[in-house]
Amino acid sequence: MKRKIIQIHAEKCNGCALCADACHENAIKMINGKATLISDEYCDGLGDCLPACPTNAIEMIEREAKAYDEEAVKKLQAELAPQPSMLTQWPIQLSLINPNANFLEGANLVIAADCVAFAYGNFHQDFIKGNKIAVGCPKLDDVNYYIEKLTDIFSNKNINSVEVVRMEVPCCGGIQRAVELALKQSNATIEYKTTTISIEGDIL
Repeated sequence: MKRKIIQIHAEKCNGCALCADACHENAIKMINGKATLISDEYCDGLGDCLPACPTNAIEMIEREAKAYDEEAVKKLQAELAPQPSMLTQWPIQLSLINPNANFLEGANLVIAADCVAFAYGNFHQDFIKGNKIAVGCPKLDDVNYYIEKLTDIFSNKNINSVEVVRMEVPCCGGIQRAVELALKQSNATIEYKTTTISIEGDIL
């Protein structure tokens, strides 16, 4: 269909992103430092972005374009909306957690290397949601202290399950070994698994 829609002149764009901020539909995204219309379906043709542009890099034209899709815009906005924290306890550092803390009783416990939350973008949704969390760095912390504390927790807190989430780098093996040794020393029957994250942020 032929309709009004914006056109962005990349050669005039200075990368200020004011147009992207002004677009209520999130139809404009900064790509390689330039404003870009990511889909015809997201642009309603009202032109809220035009007065925001200081270099007149955007104009309204009439051309063949897909119809504006309000449902697609709502879906996009839901995907871009800030996600709430799934954290339900404090502290989270393994070295600071009291082995007698009430939140540990009957918990599904995720024990994660510090770097995982930065490397894996969906950490809250995939690993913290519905679980209790303990984080640490076996390269910087005392692994023997980890073993002692975890053995205490596994022996006395009726832990339901344990998942180690570590990076693929060799130093992260320390947190996995600490958990496995603590499980052995506690003689507890606890469901256990390990998930490894690549340095690119993928689950291996």
